[in-house]
Amino acid sequence: MRRAGRIALKVALVAIVAVFIWRSLSRNWDEFSAIEFEFHLKPGWILLSVLVVWATYAIQIASWRTILAGWQQRIAYRDAARAWCLANLGRYVPGKLWSIAGLVVLAQRAGVAGWAAGASAVVVQAVGVATGVILVAAALRPGTFAVGLSVAAAVATGTLALLAWDRAVQWFARLIGRTGELRALPVGTVLAAGTLTLLSWVTYGAAFWCLAQGLGVEGLSLPVAAGVFALGYLIGLMAVFAPGGIGVRELAYIGQLAPLVGSGSAIGLSVASRLLLTLTEVTAALAAAALAGRDGDDTGGTG
Repeated sequence: MRRAGRIALKVALVAIVAVFIWRSLSRNWDEFSAIEFEFHLKPGWILLSVLVVWATYAIQIASWRTILAGWQQRIAYRDAARAWCLANLGRYVPGKLWSIAGLVVLAQRAGVAGWAAGASAVVVQAVGVATGVILVAAALRPGTFAVGLSVAAAVATGTLALLAWDRAVQWFARLIGRTGELRALPVGTVLAAGTLTLLSWVTYGAAFWCLAQGLGVEGLSLPVAAGVFALGYLIGLMAVFAPGGIGVRELAYIGQLAPLVGSGSAIGLSVASRLLLTLTEVTAALAAAALAGRDGDDTGGTG
């Protein structure tokens, strides 16, 4: 009976988030649907895009586990995947902190120390932004913004270095009243987590490029697709007023893509990307909820 109740609660929470997603999408749908565009669908490429996105989630989960392991915190991959996928939907609820808070709570329930759960949720965001900026700078290199992107990439690299600098971390720990708990990550851990997260940006870009092929959109190279995707995603992430970056991310994509593939294709691809990512995030969360119900409890082991 308790197991059935837990499953029902998780499904209900996913359904509530789905309502927020639908409301956010519907607000912008009329504007997008007013512009005509025609695609030549290739289902094989679209399916490949979905599979690559799911592979991206697997890489991101591995990066998070690497960060936790740097603080001697162990969480089984299965438990980490469950926590990550369920918390990921929090981005669609108004307010940008829900996904972080959800990850902290679910990590603690899986046996991770509270301070490490909280710190890892923040660090994983910092690593994601830093590596995303580095990818954008490397992939796009637009002449007008070359200096700005170079500076941003340098700052991002410095941010990653600070995670391994004990003096800086201890200063931050005193600032938030966590002395004695929070500590610097080993250099190897920062490099490993950064490499995995950078790889996940590359695979996200590959999925975006595969989707373009699946829709028959021409004129988009793989490096540019990766850079455009990362730039739009980061801009949407910074838009605190937009749940899941909905609307903001799409406008960023359109601005970058229109000169390359035309306005109609740019709008269609941006909308299709949103729908595909929403589908993969919701299905991953539902699978995580079902997995939790099959296990019969919410606590994780070590591994």
